[in-house]
Amino acid sequence: MRQKIVAGNWKMNKTFEEANILASEVMGMVADEVKGNVKVIFCTPFPYLHPIKNLLGSNSRISVGAQNCSEHESGAYTGETSAVMLKSMNIPYVIVGHSERRQYFGEDGKLLAKKVDIALKNGLTPIFCCGEPLDVREKNGHEALVKKQVEESLFHLEAAQLEKVVIAYEPVWAIGTGKTATSQQAQEMHAVIRKHLAGKYGANVADNISILYGGSVNAANAKELFACPDVDGGLVGGASLKSREFTEIIKSI
Repeated sequence: MRQKIVAGNWKMNKTFEEANILASEVMGMVADEVKGNVKVIFCTPFPYLHPIKNLLGSNSRISVGAQNCSEHESGAYTGETSAVMLKSMNIPYVIVGHSERRQYFGEDGKLLAKKVDIALKNGLTPIFCCGEPLDVREKNGHEALVKKQVEESLFHLEAAQLEKVVIAYEPVWAIGTGKTATSQQAQEMHAVIRKHLAGKYGANVADNISILYGGSVNAANAKELFACPDVDGGLVGGASLKSREFTEIIKSI
C-alpha cells in the first residue's frame, strides 16, 4: 500500500522563532486530531532543519526534509549543502527539482539525476518534482514534457532505487498563483506518470510509488484532490505556513 504523505515546503519563509511556533502548533494539532497512517514532512529552510528535528524528538508521525542538496559530495562550493551533511544530521527527505530551482537556478534533468543519485547514495528519500508551465499546458504538450522530466532524472535508476523515490507533480502555472489543477487534471497527470513508470519498471513497481500533487493546495480543495486514486498526498507551499490550514489539509487525506 502506498504511503500517504503531506509535505509542507516552507521555502524561504519564517524567522527562527516563527518556525518553532509553526512546528509546535502543527505537532499539537496532528497529535490531537489526525488519525490514520499519513506521513507529515516539514521541508524547512536549511538553518532550521536540526532545531526542528530536535523539537520533533521521537515523533513518528512528522519528519523533516531539506528543500535542496548539492550534486557534489564535498568541496569548494560556497553556500551549498551536501547530501552527506544531511545524512550526518539524520535528515530523511530532500526535495529535488522544484520548479523554482529549475527556473531560477537553471537546474536541468541531467543535473537533477545527479542529485537524485547522491541523495539515494546517502540514504535520503528524494521528493522529485516535475510539472509543466502554462504555455506548455496551453499547447497540449504537458504530458510529453512531464514524461521527459521523469525519464531524464529517474529512468537511469534500478527498480529497487526508484521505489525509494517520492514523486511530486506540480503544474508550474498553479504554484503560488491561487490557480489549482482540477481534480480531474491532477488525476489525469498522476495516471500518466504512473503509467510511464509502469512502462519502464512494471506495474508492481509503479503501483508502489507515492505521487504527490502540488500547486495551491489548500484546506478547501485538498479533500477532492486527495480522493483521486493516483494522488497519494500533497506537496504544500503557502498553506503549510499556517498551522490550522496545514492541519486541515493533513486531515483531508
